[in-house]
Amino acid sequence: MPSPAPSRPARIAIASATAFASIGGSIMSLTAPLVPDPVDADLAEAALRALSDAAAVGDGPVRLHVEEGGDVIVPRSALTALTQILASFAQGDGVTVLPSHAELTTQQAADAMHVSRPYLIGLLESGKIAFRKVGTHRRIPATALVEYMRQDQARRRAIADELSAETHDLGFA
Repeated sequence: MPSPAPSRPARIAIASATAFASIGGSIMSLTAPLVPDPVDADLAEAALRALSDAAAVGDGPVRLHVEEGGDVIVPRSALTALTQILASFAQGDGVTVLPSHAELTTQQAADAMHVSRPYLIGLLESGKIAFRKVGTHRRIPATALVEYMRQDQARRRAIADELSAETHDLGFA
């Protein structure tokens, strides 16, 4: 009997207020992220403190105790993903979970970026975000969108830092 194929390792990618966590599973709608209410945010903050140390120590599976179901053994990479999701929840941010190989429609990607669909299409056509065409429809890899969002955030941060330094140099601050 052949041995089962190894499962893909979990990968995590978090960006912006809407977070993409590439940990496998079914695709959830980008327009409906999991958004914590204030009680959930407080619970997430407490859980995050408890799990952060466990995620950083060791390299094997982790045993979690669930009151209703007993102990559950999870891969350490899943615990790392859970701590990142809890961190977003603790800040009141919504989270969307996607497999790393997911492809998004232009509307889903535009919604995730909080931009118009025509603006996103301009980014695609200018080569700033990778995509492929399925017939006449564009499909954007979630990883390409997250990478662009990270680069854009870093670029914006650098420009803000330059402006702040210039303001200080001119004696306005």
